[in-house]
Amino acid sequence: MSPRQQALVDLLGRLKSQGYRFVTPGNPTIRTIRGRADKAWAADLRDVFGWSLPFRKGLLDEGLVELMQAADILEAADGGQRSALRVSSIGEALFLHSAFPTTARDAVFFGPDTYRYVRFLRERLPSWTAKLVVDIGAGGGPGGICLGRMWPQARILLTDVNCAALELAQVNARFNGVAAECLEGEGLDPVREGPDLVIANPPFIAASEGQTYQEGGDAYGSAVSVAWAEEAMRRLTPRGCMLLYTGSAIVDGGDPFRERLDALAREHDCSLEYEEIDPDIFGDELTRDAYAGVERLAAVGAVIRRAG
Repeated sequence: MSPRQQALVDLLGRLKSQGYRFVTPGNPTIRTIRGRADKAWAADLRDVFGWSLPFRKGLLDEGLVELMQAADILEAADGGQRSALRVSSIGEALFLHSAFPTTARDAVFFGPDTYRYVRFLRERLPSWTAKLVVDIGAGGGPGGICLGRMWPQARILLTDVNCAALELAQVNARFNGVAAECLEGEGLDPVREGPDLVIANPPFIAASEGQTYQEGGDAYGSAVSVAWAEEAMRRLTPRGCMLLYTGSAIVDGGDPFRERLDALAREHDCSLEYEEIDPDIFGDELTRDAYAGVERLAAVGAVIRRAG
């Protein structure tokens, strides 16, 4: 690991030793909390590393400040300082990701979808243990890392086109005791072997001009999800499985994304189980032209199994 990454691992360890925990809500909630009068300045670790508030000199112990300096995440802000990264918890695990607001194109996102994704993985894991697991579009790695903590004997690969995400994924994996390998590339492109299990939480926002993690492409944002699912259907080992968490645009009560997955599964000799996990997410997106005719966006989970 680079000196910067080692400083980040040590930073997570220091926060862990001080009992740090933070569950990251969605951006509307974050904006509301940060807008309160008592949140102009950070008062504790959760304000600094969770709510991304500026802090005054003397709030943090010198050891933490030195680690932030070594990791180059200490920024000037409003006469004080702020952290360029946040830290969120899933159970006992801690994960680094981008500070709020996530305006950079290579921002590393973590929020309510992350928690739904990990919960879906835990609920739908196959009864057998995979030898090779690939988390495609892994971001900071919460999916693959949480799975690796459950399956320590499995080989875990994390792929992403975002180098900043992979740098943090490597740190997150090391801190959480998972020997994950990070590979730069789109989908399964950087993976040579056939995976036994593919997991994915693709971007699914339509026609976004923002961050890479948001852009889901055409077909109301489902294009990336469809492409990754089809690639997995081709590459999975016999009886292999894909666990796909994503968003789907519901049009006139129908689900075009599900219909497309059904057709692909038949074409590639795969079975499909499909469920709505949350019927209404990102409702503010529906005001955009890209969603004309869409009545709601749903969080969905698909379990794709290749025949033996």
